[in-house]
Amino acid sequence: MPSEGRCWETLQALRSSDKGRLCYHRDWLLRGEDVLEECRSVPKLSSYSGWVVDHVLPHMQENQPSSETSESSRSTSDLEQPSCVPKSPVRTPAFSPVSSATPDGAEDKHESQHAEPMALQSSRGIKVEGCIRMYELVHRMRGREGLRQWQEEQERKVRALSEMASEQLKRFDERKELKHHKEFQDLREVMEKSSREALGHQEKLKAEHRHRAKILNLKLREAEQQRLKQVEQERLRKEEGQVRLRGLYGLQEEVLHLNQQLDASEQHKDVLKVDLSAFRTRGNQLCGLVSGIIRATSENGFPTAEDQAVAERALQEMRDLLTSLQQEIARASEDKRRQDLEAQVKRQDSHMQQGPEVHRETPAPSQGPGGKQNEDLQVKVQDSTMRWYHQLQDVSSQCVLAFEELTNSKDSQAKKVKMDLQKAATIPVSQISTIAGSKLKEIFDKIHNLLSGKPVQSGGRSVSVTLNPQGLDFVQYKLAEKFVKQGEEEVASHHEAAFPIAVVASGIWELHPRVGDLILAHLHRKCPYSVPFYPPFKEGMALEDYQRTLGYQVKDSKVEQQDNFLKRMSGMIRLYAAIIQLRWPYGGRQQIHPHGLNHGWRWLAQILNMEPLSDVTATLLFDFLEVCGNALMKQYQVQFWKMILLIKEDYFPRIEAITSSGQMGSFIRLKQFLEKCLQRKEIPVPKGFLTSSFWRS
Repeated sequence: MPSEGRCWETLQALRSSDKGRLCYHRDWLLRGEDVLEECRSVPKLSSYSGWVVDHVLPHMQENQPSSETSESSRSTSDLEQPSCVPKSPVRTPAFSPVSSATPDGAEDKHESQHAEPMALQSSRGIKVEGCIRMYELVHRMRGREGLRQWQEEQERKVRALSEMASEQLKRFDERKELKHHKEFQDLREVMEKSSREALGHQEKLKAEHRHRAKILNLKLREAEQQRLKQVEQERLRKEEGQVRLRGLYGLQEEVLHLNQQLDASEQHKDVLKVDLSAFRTRGNQLCGLVSGIIRATSENGFPTAEDQAVAERALQEMRDLLTSLQQEIARASEDKRRQDLEAQVKRQDSHMQQGPEVHRETPAPSQGPGGKQNEDLQVKVQDSTMRWYHQLQDVSSQCVLAFEELTNSKDSQAKKVKMDLQKAATIPVSQISTIAGSKLKEIFDKIHNLLSGKPVQSGGRSVSVTLNPQGLDFVQYKLAEKFVKQGEEEVASHHEAAFPIAVVASGIWELHPRVGDLILAHLHRKCPYSVPFYPPFKEGMALEDYQRTLGYQVKDSKVEQQDNFLKRMSGMIRLYAAIIQLRWPYGGRQQIHPHGLNHGWRWLAQILNMEPLSDVTATLLFDFLEVCGNALMKQYQVQFWKMILLIKEDYFPRIEAITSSGQMGSFIRLKQFLEKCLQRKEIPVPKGFLTSSFWRS
């Protein structure tokens, strides 16, 4: 409305007037009506005038405009008259600090706006103004006090809030720390729980380990007990085996003893006119059976109960065989007693006719083992052969006695001479092989010169048998021993080496007959089958000694294996078969061979007149015929082929009857060799035989 606008303009004009610029306090009525009365009274300076002049007027002059300033100056000049407005010499000290302590610019401005009317007022007005100013001052002071108190209250509240916040922070820290403690405690409990679980698991593992260790200990204890049990069983088995072995030895001894009794019954053959060959053949087979069991036992360990049972059955059969033989002899004796004198005369005539044939030393080829004589074979060798065998052994024993002093001498010089002589005799023989004939002649000449007393070079020194009176006997013995050992070792491994060794031995034998006798003595002692001779078992003889007489090597009560034994026997028979057919080509042709083919024929005839031995006879026959068969064929021709037929038709069944299935190799080899020779009607020249080209090389 328009009236509303004029009203506001009126109010604004009143506010701009002098009265509108006056400040009033609402509590002025509290002071009473004296204030108005003072306004009606005569103006006079109050005690506050000095303060007003000092504090209010200067501010008013600064804030008024220039026109007003001039008017104010005139008014002031009137007031400053000494008569009209005297300065109050007294200033209230209480107002000075208040005015000085009131730097409020707004209030000073407000005071300046009203200064001019106050200056025109009377002293009572000034007093009133002063009171008003005092009131305002007091009010401001109260406000300041209230503000101060409010500030203090606020500060107190702030401090309280700060303290409360601090306490809350402490509580928060405490709760946080408590939470950390709880988490740590929970973690520790979890760790302790896991630790307890780990310890429990560890204890469980320890318990399982102890349990397993206990089980293992039990198993180990059981294994140890089992091992001890096995050791004890092995010990008992060995003891039982040794008992069985001793029992087998006893059984073999008894079987051999009974076989000797069977052999002793041979004397009744011609007297009683009974055929006892079946008894002797079966007795030899039983002896071979028991010997085979013992040889197999020596190779495989200890005999089994089955072996012992077989040996006991063989012994019982031998006993029964002896009993049957005795009964047969008793029946024959009864028949003999019933015969008349004429039968006795005929029997004596027959015995006289057979006498020269028995004592014949070397049967002629025409009288070989091809007639009735071969029906009844024997085990013992002819007496003449045994005398020859013992003569050769006596020669060897006398030779050993001849150089016994040199062998047992403690003198260093004698020992040196003995060693030099032994090397000079044995090293050349060791050098004999399938070398050229010229090298072989050098070796022969070196050996011949040593035996002839000439000095020879050996080991860089000159050696002669004349260095010691017994040197010749020592060299002859060691030389013969070395020749036989070469056959036992070198020829056994390399069959072709038999011929160069044999030709040197034959030439030395021809020039030095005693060396030949010593060669035969060594050969017969190491290989009794070269006689031929089957050594009998004598009462009281140890089994090891008996095995040595058979040619086996016994070391630490262990007999060598059969294969090695046969290999050595084969080597020596091959050397013997080569010696009897070879002569030294540079010797005198007018002399005969010192030990020629007639001895080979004798050996073959005698071996066929004896009961065969399992595995041994077949091996020796094959080696002898392979080396010497061609020479015997050329020498004896038809008679030789008759003997070969005899071996095939009559001797093969005897060998086969005593040969076990595991020993058929040598028999089959001999059988195939002779069948091939009969088919071709020729014995082939042995491999490695020395030809004329050998001596020209």
